[in-house]
Formats: sequence, C-alpha cells, structure tokens
Amino acid sequence: MASRGTLIAADRSVPGLIVKIGNYPLHHGGVGAIRSLGRLGVPMYAITEDRWTPAAVSRYLRGGFVWPTTGTEGAEELVEGLLRIGRRIGRPTVLLPTDEEAAVLIAEHAADLSDTFLFPPVERRLPRRLASKQGLHELCVEHGVPSPGALFPLSYEEIEEYAARAVFPVVAKNREAFERRRRPAVHGTTRIGGPRELLTLARGWGPVPGVILQEYLPREEAEDWIVHAYFGAESTPLAMFTGVKVRSWPPHAGMTAHAYVVDNPELADLAAQFIKQIGFCGIIDLDWRFDRRDGRYKLLDFNPRMGAQFRLFESATGVDVVRAQHLDLTGRRVPEGEQLAGRRFVVENIDLPALAAYRRSGYTTPHAPARATGTELAWAARDDMKPFFTMLARFVRPGVRHLWQLWRSRRAAAVVE
Repeated sequence: MASRGTLIAADRSVPGLIVKIGNYPLHHGGVGAIRSLGRLGVPMYAITEDRWTPAAVSRYLRGGFVWPTTGTEGAEELVEGLLRIGRRIGRPTVLLPTDEEAAVLIAEHAADLSDTFLFPPVERRLPRRLASKQGLHELCVEHGVPSPGALFPLSYEEIEEYAARAVFPVVAKNREAFERRRRPAVHGTTRIGGPRELLTLARGWGPVPGVILQEYLPREEAEDWIVHAYFGAESTPLAMFTGVKVRSWPPHAGMTAHAYVVDNPELADLAAQFIKQIGFCGIIDLDWRFDRRDGRYKLLDFNPRMGAQFRLFESATGVDVVRAQHLDLTGRRVPEGEQLAGRRFVVENIDLPALAAYRRSGYTTPHAPARATGTELAWAARDDMKPFFTMLARFVRPGVRHLWQLWRSRRAAAVVE
C-alpha cells in the first residue's frame, strides 16, 4: 500500500539508526522503519548481523554496520560500539531500538550517548522495569491496571505449594526479558496443563526459578488487542493506534502474523492513562487480552520500543510511531490524524503456518473486519523488493538443509539395513 509520507516534512539532515542487540536477522520491524523514514528522505543506517540480512539490502539504507552481538556483552562494550558507529555517521542521529536490550541500554546510559544521539528522555530505570514481567506486574498492581494473576516463585518449595492450589492450566514465562538470550528457564510462553507437568518442569529451573507463573486466559473467552503509540516528553500521546491480532506464530502466544486496525477508544484511554501515571515517553508496543468473562482488558506485555508490526498503523496524515518519534525529536510538529481503520498487516513467512494452525483449532477473532481497507506486507514492497527475496533465501535455506540431512540419514539407514 502506498505510504502517505509525502504529507510529512521530515528533517532530512538528521539520520536514523536501527539499533539491535542479539542475533535475529529476519526482523521485519527494522526493515519497516528503514522504509518508513527512508521514504521521507531521511538517511537511514542500521546495525546488522552481516551484509546479507533483509535490512542490509534495502534500497532505503544509506549504510549498514556489521556488528554481530549476542545480548550477553557488557554494557560498556555495547555503549562504546554505539559511540563508534555514531562517530562514523558524523552527525546527531535518532536511535530506533528494535529489542528490549537496546531500549534499556539507551535509557540507562543516556548520559554517555546524548552528545551523539537523539532519543526520548525516559527515566533511566523505567524501560528495564517495564520489560520485566515482574516489574510490569508490580506497576499494574500499583496503578490499578488489570493484568493476569501471577506468582514469582523464589524456590521449588514455593512452586510445590502453588501446584497444590492453582487452577490449571497456567502459563510460564521467563521473569526477565533478557533471559531469552542467556539461560532461559522456558522457551517463550509455555502452557502447563497440570500439577505434575509443572513440578517436572520446575526441577530444571534451579534453586531460584527465573520464571513467572501466570493465570491462563482461555482463548475461547478472550481477544488479543494491541496498542502502539508514541508519547512526547510530558507523556503526551502524539500518535496512538489500536488494533486486533488475528493470528500469531507460534499460535496464540508468539509474534503477530496477521492483524487489523480496529478503533478502540476505551483501550486507547486505558493505555494513555497508564503511560501518564508511570511517566513514560517514547514508542510503546503493548499486548492486551480482553477477558470476556469479566469484561476487562488485561495488560500482558509492555515493549518499551517499536514493535515488529508497527507498520500496521498509520494515520490519515501519514504518521506512524517511528515517524512521530523522528519528527518530535527533531523539533517538528507531529500532524494529527485518525488511524486508518480496517487496514491489515501480514507477515508472509509466518502467516501461512499460522493460518493452518488456527483453522485446525477453529479459533476466530470477532472484531476483525470482513474486508481490509488496505494491506501492508511485512516484507514485500513494490519500491523495495530485495528484503523480501533475501528473507526468502534465509528463511527457506534452513528448511531445505534439514530436509536434505533427513533424506541422507534415512538413506544411510536403508543402506545399513
């Protein structure tokens, strides 16, 4: 779908830099940000794992900095690496983190980075607390924001007590967002069906389990909603969007694969009030689940940075959250405009398996429009097709290699027999 970026007068003298920590080359959010600002004439730069990631080959990328990281590096090393990149760019640059590690690093080391880069003046400890499942739950309780019931066990004995009284199924997640890069107790969101399964898993979590055990909200009685927004220095919403998630991968618990823009003033007000209370500024990506059993929206996840699916949302004046941040940090006015309701977003490489899984389960989203007003694809764009083909090559190759290895192993086994 054609962008309305021509309505926006961006400061083309101020570049943008996609900042990522960790090895995840197939990230469509970074590609979307490069295109979004690049179409406005903003010089775009990106940190990439190698020279052949989808982001690295975008026509809108002015320059890539190959810097493979794991997420286990020390903060001093990461800050120095960012400053080296800043010196190579040679002028003040807007930072656009694509993961929690990068967002936390920027906030906690703002004093070291502020002479070289532009970023929202968020309170330095807040992003880490919001990215933590425990920190977010405590903030929700403190400010009266509904969230699923949760336990943060400190020992195996505490889990045993919980297993005896809990209503199953329950959900297990890593307590801290950063643990997925180090030694995760669980991989992603894990549904646990009963006490025996929980205790079996817990034996492998060590003496101090790094998990959250959370109330399960049955998908048959729930709806998945998302809020993306950009808040200025006074926690004022300068761009606010709401939508509904139709499919995710892995099913019901992973990355958005298919979503629609749906107006939801009640949810927008709830999110804006919470942001005002905690004093956050910058881009947010929130996951909410509407529980039809009690009629409340419950906050599941708070990502203090742009979400991979942010290009789902655009206003009638051409504003998305990335453009809003660049405009605001360069002293430009963010044009007001209603969100483009009915617009949809599709992530090509994961929506096909998600579609098959959702059809088998029979799950549907009641608020999804019958017909989209427009479609934004995560990878394919008529004016920038190289990222799409690069994604295909990198996405398909591991699958082909797996099939080849499987065929060779079976052939070898047949010869032995």
